[in-house]
Amino acid sequence: MPAAPFICDPAVLCRNPKPDKRRSSAMLPERRMRGRPPVDRRWIMARRRLLVTGCGGFVGGAIVHQAGNDWELHAVSRGKPLVRRDGLVWHTLDLTGGRRLDALLDETRPETIVHAAAIANIDYCEANPREARRINVEVTQRLAEWCARRGARMVYISTDNVFDGEKGCYTEEDPPGPLNVYAKTKVEAERIVASMPGNWVVARPSVVMGLPMLGAGNSFLSRMIPSLEAGETLYVPDNEIRSTIDIVTLARALLELAETDFSGYIHLAGNDILNRHEMVRRIAIQLGYPPDRIVARNPDWIPDRAPRPLDASLCNRKARSLLRTPMLGVGDGLALVLSQRKAK
Repeated sequence: MPAAPFICDPAVLCRNPKPDKRRSSAMLPERRMRGRPPVDRRWIMARRRLLVTGCGGFVGGAIVHQAGNDWELHAVSRGKPLVRRDGLVWHTLDLTGGRRLDALLDETRPETIVHAAAIANIDYCEANPREARRINVEVTQRLAEWCARRGARMVYISTDNVFDGEKGCYTEEDPPGPLNVYAKTKVEAERIVASMPGNWVVARPSVVMGLPMLGAGNSFLSRMIPSLEAGETLYVPDNEIRSTIDIVTLARALLELAETDFSGYIHLAGNDILNRHEMVRRIAIQLGYPPDRIVARNPDWIPDRAPRPLDASLCNRKARSLLRTPMLGVGDGLALVLSQRKAK
């Protein structure tokens, strides 16, 4: 029996300890890993404290990978640490454990929180709305409330899916119109963050192109390349339009937003507005694969597929004017991703 065709679609891609009270005051308060030496606070006294959630995932891992040594970086994930280096402290924590989350925040006292953790599988959220809300809304609310109490900055990562797809090239001023449970949870979380007094950012990325910088993650490119190498045909929707951003640019832009004084909504998107089929076709050509293996196919045949916006492209004018990080097209973004992988 022939192998099932590869479908370049998120619906398919997503399927396939207590604190030590004996610590010296010179040690960084943390939930340390067994066997890990204590961290001397002297080398981090002058660094800005940044806490990033979801660091075992695609976007959070990229933020950790791109963060420079000028940060006292606290990475949070449910799984084990993925990297060790100077200036980085990794915390293993289930974010739904409210009191433990508050305790971690009180111990680390971040000046900025970049909230990347989420359930981003659109179809999973559709089938599990309570879990989606618990992770995507309630955890966000707890983080936002802590930031409001402590005067910390919060950078919340949302999605282009908050729009209904009828208009395209959405600006930050356009009202959201979510079509699925995932998007509805993100809109609710956005409004919670935006109700904070002052120091917050809601960043809406478009579809993210790239390869995991650390560990794994929901990356269509990491599934696409092995399929092309195996000579498979890729079936890709041509009726869904996006303004894809590469993962390196996204991580750098989020780190820049973590230290600016900008407050408000901002769209993080690439310079090319393309349907998914054309986007994947360009990527295949740039990687040296035959473009005739990229075949357009409407995804409506996929069972239990949640509705998606057809044209969720984003206008990146504000990002291009506000940030030092340049927004890139698909070709330059892919080249940047590949260069970072080689340098890893």
